[in-house]
Amino acid sequence: MKIRASDLPLLLSLNALLEEENVTRAASRMAISQPAMSGQLARLRDLFGDPLLVPSETGRGMVSTARGQALKEPLREALRTLQSVVEGPREFDPARDERTFTLAANDNAAAMLGIQLIGRLKAGRRLRLALRNVTPSAIAVLLERGEVDVLLASEAAIPQGFRSERILDEHFEMAQRKGHPRGLEAPTAAAYAALNHVIVSGTGGFRSPIDDVLERLGLARLVTVSVAYYGLVPAILEATDLVATLPSRFLRRFEASLDRFALPLDLRPFSLSMAWHARFDDDPAHLWLRQQLALSADATGTGAP
Repeated sequence: MKIRASDLPLLLSLNALLEEENVTRAASRMAISQPAMSGQLARLRDLFGDPLLVPSETGRGMVSTARGQALKEPLREALRTLQSVVEGPREFDPARDERTFTLAANDNAAAMLGIQLIGRLKAGRRLRLALRNVTPSAIAVLLERGEVDVLLASEAAIPQGFRSERILDEHFEMAQRKGHPRGLEAPTAAAYAALNHVIVSGTGGFRSPIDDVLERLGLARLVTVSVAYYGLVPAILEATDLVATLPSRFLRRFEASLDRFALPLDLRPFSLSMAWHARFDDDPAHLWLRQQLALSADATGTGAP
């Protein structure tokens, strides 16, 4: 198939049709009449030698054929690239420009950096921030589509082929409630293992790398509670005699209700990185966002709220 110059405008209509899967809505989006859009669809079918869209079995709207589905993402990306070429680079003014930034992060990363970042975004009245918890299997597609600007995760969790930059290194500490009956003495490895623990596990597991370290010391700990979210742990600790091992920066936010202790184990620290799609490397707004994240990480490292 050879595309002629006169066919190029049809690609805009095809993009609208594939995204809307409805001729009337696609026509409205392109500001043309429904018969005109139907005519363009007929020309597109001839051009590609495929129906592209067929009536839905439910009788409402249409569904893409396999060929239409295969065209959808490459076409969207090509048009986005063309749009960026036409617009060209421009400066970003956070105090005046309108922009919605979307970050993918678990609640640990969101708690450590999100609050600082929100404070930095307050200067821009037209800036908005969305924090999303995204499944690992979906993040690559969302970054490619631009539906997520930045992923905050460990290096191991960043999909191959994306830009990344490490922005903080972190260590773990043990936490317990104020007034815990064990007192305020730093625990030995044996005393640590003997305590009743709550851990964070997205799969509902009751084991973590800490248990591997204890096992090498000939010790085993009792883990009776497993939760999916970091944010639940402080409330659980405040209401029970359980203890937890969590990142230091996360625990600093609960100093009024929790006591923290250095671990009696040689536990490797972890790092947090930000990752993004290469096409945003030189985007002024995206550059600004990444700078704010790096500054937020520096601020949390100094103990600033």
